[in-house]
Amino acid sequence: MGRAVTVATCALNQWALDFEGNLERIFRSIDIAKSRGARYRLGPELEICGYGCSDHYYESDTLLHSFQVLAKLLESPATQDIICDVGMPVLHRNVRYNCRVIFLNKKILLIRPKISLANAGNYRELRWFTPWNKARHVEEYFLPRIIQEVTGQETVPFGDAVLATKDTCLGTEICEELWAPNSPHIEMGLDGVEIFTNSSGSHHVLRKAHTRVDLVNSATAKNGGIYILANQKGCDGDRLYYDGCAMISMNGETVAQGSQFSLDDVEVLVATLDLEDIRSYRAEISSRNLAASKVNPYPRVKVNFALSCSDDVAVPTCMPIQWRHHSPEEEISLGPACWLWDYLRRSKQAGFLLPLSGGIDSSATACIVYSMCHQVCLAVKNGNADVLADARKIVNDETYVPEDPREFCKRIFTTCYMASENSSQDTCNRAKLLAEQIGSYHINLNIDAAVKAIVGIFSMVTGRMPRFSVYGGSSRENLALQNVQ
Repeated sequence: MGRAVTVATCALNQWALDFEGNLERIFRSIDIAKSRGARYRLGPELEICGYGCSDHYYESDTLLHSFQVLAKLLESPATQDIICDVGMPVLHRNVRYNCRVIFLNKKILLIRPKISLANAGNYRELRWFTPWNKARHVEEYFLPRIIQEVTGQETVPFGDAVLATKDTCLGTEICEELWAPNSPHIEMGLDGVEIFTNSSGSHHVLRKAHTRVDLVNSATAKNGGIYILANQKGCDGDRLYYDGCAMISMNGETVAQGSQFSLDDVEVLVATLDLEDIRSYRAEISSRNLAASKVNPYPRVKVNFALSCSDDVAVPTCMPIQWRHHSPEEEISLGPACWLWDYLRRSKQAGFLLPLSGGIDSSATACIVYSMCHQVCLAVKNGNADVLADARKIVNDETYVPEDPREFCKRIFTTCYMASENSSQDTCNRAKLLAEQIGSYHINLNIDAAVKAIVGIFSMVTGRMPRFSVYGGSSRENLALQNVQ
């Protein structure tokens, strides 16, 4: 029949400027997708170079190495007989764009630049990229020689177009475009696009996953269709944590959910879905069909390839599922913990040091480190070889296996109670009790000598001795003495 399509999306822990590592993770995701029968694979935003390259996007080397990685992907047997959709920066007519490069069997089908750039809050994409402002317009892009030698193509389509395969039509969105009021999927859906893809670099904010899931499901609830979302995960060298949450939705309902907080570097979701479910869903929405009859059509790139098989009558398709959200407390515990693990293994340090005062701030931080240790032990228990290898490097023991979070915490986490003559026994006891509960290596030390030395230098220079407010000092003196401690 040729109506059951199998598609794959992924969440990858890509590192800024780690071209070799990023390539290896992309290959792993493609291998997994193909092994599960997928004929289309979507990856995160800017996955080839990493999302957090900052001003390195200005450097021509970043563009060059991205094309070198693309050449290796194009010429590899692993990318044959599957449409691959990868993200990288591309310079077109001396303007830098955030792009998707879609290719099949050593031929680039389309380079699709991002239309709506994220430029609020933590995002500064307008600093490095220019949005593509030519709606439904395609130009010729002249490929660099290293790509021409692989593909045999001199130019390829560059711009706002969709892909028409033998059995369906695919349209691309990139991250922010899903959040925009005039999202491209609206017009693309009216023009007959049945599969929408979105490659994201979306960071974790408390309860943001609810909004993201609602946006994806609502994208096809009114218009019908399949929506596939890929996302970055890990810290990518940023202060932010990218939280995965790859997903696949059809006709307003989720059919595949990826994890939000995971230490897996590569996570792939695959779903088989029936195109006829989209067509019958759309057939019943008369308002949608009236609007579709007047839509301005998109340029179509014809692809001599099908996402389905001709003999697929008995192929089982995926059913809708209920999205499983974390509680706010779980998000607070897991998000920073995953970021800490990424930072620790990338910095190649031996662990963390925390002055533990017995107060709420340091105690909460200590609990997040323990949460990290728990996630590491759980990942190793579930067979994650990458996490095991990283843990062994951190503790400098090639035979070590982290099984107990408290034992692992003792190896990589040092807490110290820094007592002074103004410290209470209650805070000392609280710090010691928490350290025992989480298993950290705990030290009690007295800092009176250091405090007196600093205050003594201040007194020698200024000729006055600061006092705490209980002894008649000003609020400014009181705060300064607390900060010294």
